[in-house]
Amino acid sequence: MDLLREARRKLEEEAQRIEYELRVTLPKEIQKALGQGDLSENAEYEAAKQRQSTLHARLKQIQKRLADLSRIDVASIPKDRAGLGSEVTVENMENGEELTYTLVIPELADGNRSFVSMASPVGKALMNRRVGDAVTISIPRGTLEYEVRRIVTLFGDVLG
Repeated sequence: MDLLREARRKLEEEAQRIEYELRVTLPKEIQKALGQGDLSENAEYEAAKQRQSTLHARLKQIQKRLADLSRIDVASIPKDRAGLGSEVTVENMENGEELTYTLVIPELADGNRSFVSMASPVGKALMNRRVGDAVTISIPRGTLEYEVRRIVTLFGDVLG
C-alpha cells in the first residue's frame, strides 16, 4: 500500500513538472522563437513544438497510469504466494547465492533497492510463485535458475 502511494506520488510530481513546463517554460521558448522571424527555418521553434508534443503525450500516459493505479484492488493481491509488493528471497541454484527482490509496478523499479518491475523478466517469473518453486528466468545474458526460499507479502505475511 505504501508502494502504491509512492508510485502515485512520483507520477503526480512528474505530471506537475510537465504541466509547469507546458504552461510556463515552453510558451516562453516558443514566443522567443517566434520573435526570430521565418518559422520555416527556425530550429528553436521546431524543437520547442516537438518538445511540447512529447510532453503532452507523456502527460496523457501519466494520467492513464494514475487511473490504472486507482483501480488496483489491494484485496485481490494474493496472501499465499508472490504478488505486487512481495519481497521474494530466492537462491541461485548455480552458486547458492541468496537474492531478495521486491515486486513493484514499473514506475518504482529500482535496481539499487532490488525493486523489480512485475513486467520485467525477473518480475514475471516470480509472480504467483510459492516457497519451494523452481524458477527459470531468461535474461539477455543467459538463463538464471532460482528456487524461491521465502516470501513476505505486501500484507506482512511471511511464507517459508
